[in-house]
Amino acid sequence: QVQLVESGGDLVQPGGSLRLSCAASGSIFGIYNMAWYRQAPEKQRELVAAITSGGSTNYADSVKGRFTISRDKAKKTVYLQMNSLKPEDTAVYYCNANRVDILGGKYEYWGQGTQVTVSS
Repeated sequence: QVQLVESGGDLVQPGGSLRLSCAASGSIFGIYNMAWYRQAPEKQRELVAAITSGGSTNYADSVKGRFTISRDKAKKTVYLQMNSLKPEDTAVYYCNANRVDILGGKYEYWGQGTQVTVSS
């Protein structure tokens, strides 16, 4: 079992920056792949960025070059550094932890979300 708590969401002007944090507790954090998703009003939840337990990362095309995902295993925390924010980045951002065990069992956990609003 993994519990996830996001923080860092705020109202920011276009072109500004924010850093989201996701603190994990419970099971062994290091074996989980971590990801950030977002959901804007009346839109489907979409993957923003992901980082594997080994440290490999991938990003949605819309945020490449502007967002950076990272993790601190000692602190059991994953971060999303967001720069050059645009109004279209406005959404609730969710932290996700996932893994597949050697028997194919899938495990997935979600945080409660944190609101990011980009507006002048």
